[in-house]
Amino acid sequence: MEHSIALVTGTTSGLGYAAARLLAAEGRREVIVTGRSLARVQETAAQLAAEIKKPVFTPLELDLDKPSSVQSALAELVKGGLPIDFLLLNAGMVGGKKRVLTVAGIEATHAPLIGHHQLTIGLLRANLLSPNARIVIAGAEPARGDIPMFSYTNVAALAAAKYNGDRSAAVEALVRSRPDVKYEPNRAYADAKLLVAWWAAALARRLPPGMAVYAVSPGSAPDTKAVRNLGPVMKSLMIPLTKLIPGMSQTPEAASRRYLQASKFGTDVSGLFFASAPKKLTGPIEVMRHPHLHDRVNQEAAWKAIVKVSGVDFPHPQ
Repeated sequence: MEHSIALVTGTTSGLGYAAARLLAAEGRREVIVTGRSLARVQETAAQLAAEIKKPVFTPLELDLDKPSSVQSALAELVKGGLPIDFLLLNAGMVGGKKRVLTVAGIEATHAPLIGHHQLTIGLLRANLLSPNARIVIAGAEPARGDIPMFSYTNVAALAAAKYNGDRSAAVEALVRSRPDVKYEPNRAYADAKLLVAWWAAALARRLPPGMAVYAVSPGSAPDTKAVRNLGPVMKSLMIPLTKLIPGMSQTPEAASRRYLQASKFGTDVSGLFFASAPKKLTGPIEVMRHPHLHDRVNQEAAWKAIVKVSGVDFPHPQ
């Protein structure tokens, strides 16, 4: 552990900050922390180092919404040259009432997955992941389809209705939030996290032997910026209520421990989605068995769409 290197995205607050702190405390040699602003992430690195009395944090500017920023971050990592043992793809958010597209034309809720894909594939191509690297990407319970007010899109039905049965085109329409796809923030969030689970499954089939990837839900942790776009009623009424109901919320520290737990999983469960027990938002994590999460046709359709949108691929080994 003392010789290992971890990289965590979205570390300037919330789950990413807590995870970076825990990783350093457990003995990582270096923890690369990222944020949209170099000045802000430099402050984060200094604050973390002061808290745990260990100068192991390396700041890295990374804006997942901008492909140019991802490429610049990769170039900096190539200069460092040291392989990463644990890649934690943590950034994410619930969208607001209005549809928002990034400069790359991607719906804001889906943008973190595209940026994370570009980063991960860039690291793989540059041989900057160690032979036994573990990759964890943040999922969420709404991908299961059993959380009130959050429902996911039936990709097969959407493809049949509007895209001549092409599921990849249907996924791309969701990612780009095409005008013919109705935007609803909660549905967009559930769709984004479902695509995360499918992406992890597809990536697992492409990784070299020894590496592994998992989609892991941190569970309900309302004291983070992931809910910053929620409406005033949700922020002032629903969120405070969840904190009062046992089992409905947990601290960022408790939530981020799920990521670290998964970093020690084996290759036998690579590609699987771990979350709270069905219909739960906190508690121990387990493999999600819902059939739609294991639909290989949808997994590969999602991969194809993400490759098209992101412009980068990592081929399936022959």
